[in-house]
Amino acid sequence: MTKQNPVQKIGVIGLGLMGTAITVRLIENGFVPVVWNRTRAKADALIDAGAQWSDRPLAECQRVIISLFSSDVVREVLTPMLVDLRTGQTLIDTTTGDPRDSIHWEQRLKFSGAFYLDAPISGSSQQTREGRATVMVGGQQRAFEDCNDLWPVLGAQIFHVGPCGSAAKMKLVSNLILGLNRAALAEGLAFADALHIDLHTALAVLRGSAAYSRQMDTKGTKMIDGDFAVHAKLTQHLKDVNLILETAEQEGLVLPISQAHRRLLQQAEALGYGQQDNSAIIQALRRSPA
Repeated sequence: MTKQNPVQKIGVIGLGLMGTAITVRLIENGFVPVVWNRTRAKADALIDAGAQWSDRPLAECQRVIISLFSSDVVREVLTPMLVDLRTGQTLIDTTTGDPRDSIHWEQRLKFSGAFYLDAPISGSSQQTREGRATVMVGGQQRAFEDCNDLWPVLGAQIFHVGPCGSAAKMKLVSNLILGLNRAALAEGLAFADALHIDLHTALAVLRGSAAYSRQMDTKGTKMIDGDFAVHAKLTQHLKDVNLILETAEQEGLVLPISQAHRRLLQQAEALGYGQQDNSAIIQALRRSPA
């Protein structure tokens, strides 16, 4: 990939797993990330690698990427920063959040002549770091096209899916199916284990069968080996499932399989796996009472 002008600064607000992966990608592609995080110590290694710290990233950068835990956190963090908002700026929000908040932010920024794009990322922090994630973008076409140099940094596949809020909605649909694929894999491996089938053999067969999903590649071995080093936290996916169910309820739709999935995630969290990788959902099945 052709590297960008090294003096081009891109703001990054939020240095969790995904925000850190995005910052690394920016550095690798010739940008200078101007970072902010509620806990500054998380920025130290990134600053050593070429990022810059700022207490006021909106004052320094024309384009700012937001990567936070939830819509509530975005509101809490971003609201006091809006004093630095300028005409022509673009805020790219990669947070998996409430679609209604995306619409709210677009309208709020419009009064200042700035643009808001909801751009949630489908893929783990590891996939993002490797440039293999998928990005869904909602917002004005002009603002989307003005960020054409950034999209290949954030993901391998980019979909402009419509006006603001559209990408947030699509991310919930994607996460619903992704999470259920992961839960189905966990249940299948737990079943295979109960039947005394070698789990590595079972995984190989599943990968070659009509049951295949990409979760077998990313989470299968982690589940079998009990390797729950974090690529995406289990508790964060529980947050997403809660939002999925809340959004469906607003539309008068019942999602019974997602309701069962939430109970399974809650059980895994109660067992102490909330801060570990979401592949740890298998532990809830392994420890289920007979």
